[in-house]
Amino acid sequence: MPRYFFSASDEEADEIGAELRDQSAARQFAIRFAGEVMDNQPDVLQGGQGFSISVTDERKVLLFTIEIAVIDAPKS
Repeated sequence: MPRYFFSASDEEADEIGAELRDQSAARQFAIRFAGEVMDNQPDVLQGGQGFSISVTDERKVLLFTIEIAVIDAPKS
């Protein structure tokens, strides 16, 4: 089974990764991981900061990135 690595923008690069059946499973894993980070560390989105999770394969090739941000409405 292929191994995928999930690196959050507020942490060091993932060196352990997870063995998953395919890229679709890696995408689902990354979405759940993002939810856990926001649940456990809601301050990650404070102060106009964004948050992202980059997913790479065993060769460290970037497959996709999940980006999460809070965007304030324009002042009226």
